[in-house]
Amino acid sequence: MTYGAPGYDRAETFGVAERLDLERMMREARALADPTRLRIANLLARAQLNVTELCSIVGQSQPGVSRHLKILVDAGLVSRQREGNWALYHLPPQQLRRTLAGDLIARLDAEDTQIALDLARLAEVQGQRAAQAQAYFRRTAGEWDSVRKLYIDEAKVEAALQRQLPSGRLGEVLDIGTGTGRILGLLASRAERGVGVDTSREMLAVARANLERQGLRNAEVRHGDMGQLPLPSESFDLAVMHMALHYAADPARTVAEAARVLRPGGRLLIVDFAPHKEERLRAEHAHRWLGFAEPEIAEWLAAAGLGETASEHLPADPLTVVVCAATKAPAALLARAS
Repeated sequence: MTYGAPGYDRAETFGVAERLDLERMMREARALADPTRLRIANLLARAQLNVTELCSIVGQSQPGVSRHLKILVDAGLVSRQREGNWALYHLPPQQLRRTLAGDLIARLDAEDTQIALDLARLAEVQGQRAAQAQAYFRRTAGEWDSVRKLYIDEAKVEAALQRQLPSGRLGEVLDIGTGTGRILGLLASRAERGVGVDTSREMLAVARANLERQGLRNAEVRHGDMGQLPLPSESFDLAVMHMALHYAADPARTVAEAARVLRPGGRLLIVDFAPHKEERLRAEHAHRWLGFAEPEIAEWLAAAGLGETASEHLPADPLTVVVCAATKAPAALLARAS
């Protein structure tokens, strides 16, 4: 394994590295001193992978790869997320900026024989994923198309969503009920980091394949319930619920959860249907709610500490789409309100 021509453009991909204290640097250096662990870190900087996939790429046994992963996780380099019976591992861009791994990976020679083989095998794994995801999506595409025919063109919905976004960089973005990852992919170019959450593991596979196909390394998806997000409080600058709230068991709680993970001054965008009478959406497509009235949404937003609301209507026959935006009060206002 050699160094030289960087596998990444450090300036563009990782930004300026943060200073590391000595103890943390030594812990990370020990974790990365093993060549296999450095190879694994290089792979996880490019994709979310499970143990089986890593075994097929690096050519080592499951116990050996699991041991290497535990060391990387314990060193604070790699994140681990449960997804059904699997655990997915990842080394996201914000970690690379804060750790020694970013400097080492940036200096790996992509033409090194072992590194090149790892990347070729990674491409095979991603190709298999994409094929499986698209097979699932082809089976369900008819259901999606039958709903889309009932409302305005998606491009117009997405344009309205963009109009409600702040200008410039979006910071850390959360896509709640990410589905195919379409909205996450749409916003990733303006985001420092994007995270999509969905309860459907099949749709997560579709989203992951779509994001990998677009080469969006600053975006990741994970399994989770929109009513109980597996994320820390005040960790995102923007949260989006695009055609997701009508699936929520408790819409008010779902809005409150979205507000919880927003930083003060953060923005929530809700895209969903106005009240309608299309009962077949409940029977055929598992919609729990037949749209929402604006006063109802406004009440949930206010109860969650979100104000400065704005909305836009996109009428169609029979379904009208409503785009609602609200901002979480700054910390000082929240303190006075409590």
